[in-house]
Amino acid sequence: MWPYPKIVAHRGGGALAPENTIAAMRCGLTHGFRAVEFDVMLARDGVPVVMHDTVFGRTVAGEGNVNAYTAQELATRDAGAWFGEEYRGEPIPSFEQVAAFCMQHHIWMNIEIKPVPGFEDQTGWTVAQATQRLFSGTLDRSPGALPLLSSFSFEALQAAQLAAPDIPRGWLVDEIPPDWHERLLALGAIALHTNHNNLTPLLARAIKEAGFGLFCYTVNEPARATEILSWGVDAFCTDRIDVIGPYFTGATTAVN
Repeated sequence: MWPYPKIVAHRGGGALAPENTIAAMRCGLTHGFRAVEFDVMLARDGVPVVMHDTVFGRTVAGEGNVNAYTAQELATRDAGAWFGEEYRGEPIPSFEQVAAFCMQHHIWMNIEIKPVPGFEDQTGWTVAQATQRLFSGTLDRSPGALPLLSSFSFEALQAAQLAAPDIPRGWLVDEIPPDWHERLLALGAIALHTNHNNLTPLLARAIKEAGFGLFCYTVNEPARATEILSWGVDAFCTDRIDVIGPYFTGATTAVN
């Protein structure tokens, strides 16, 4: 049900580096993580870039929408200074740059498709096709060797399913809806990704018994991680990569 790593560095370096940057990916790797989650959306020219917010202001100074700029223009924006002076000048990377770094270092990727509103289909299709191209020469076609596409956008995942049916998919939800089983089947998804705060032991058991993987975000306390793992949760992402290491199995055995 879950052939992937159990502990995943959220947005690359969690709380220790500017999210969704190459610096963040490098930070996660330094802490022993060979599994990362990051967000992908489209620039104005249709090139996938790695960024969480669809508007500037939080991690990138200024105002405006990401899709008002080309990927080349976005690469000149500073995505690191907000986090610390030592990261000043860290650019918004393209999806291909981040994927290349991860592939070079044998880092598994949970690629969250994060479309700008109104570009759900286009983003899902483009990101899925780009992922398929990157892994077209991979000799190992086992599920664990491929990245996992995820999204809160059902439409984006439907487009991804059509564009690259062989790339596995996980549906992201904050609260698990009553029709979760039907929706996962419709997407051909292998896993449900959900907010650990809204998960219960009963729901966890139902999802696992239905044959799906179960992934949670964003778990930052070892005791809570231990609890949800005991419910049958397969994996989770964390911002506290300094506290919950890549080989974590329980609250008393965090390893970095």
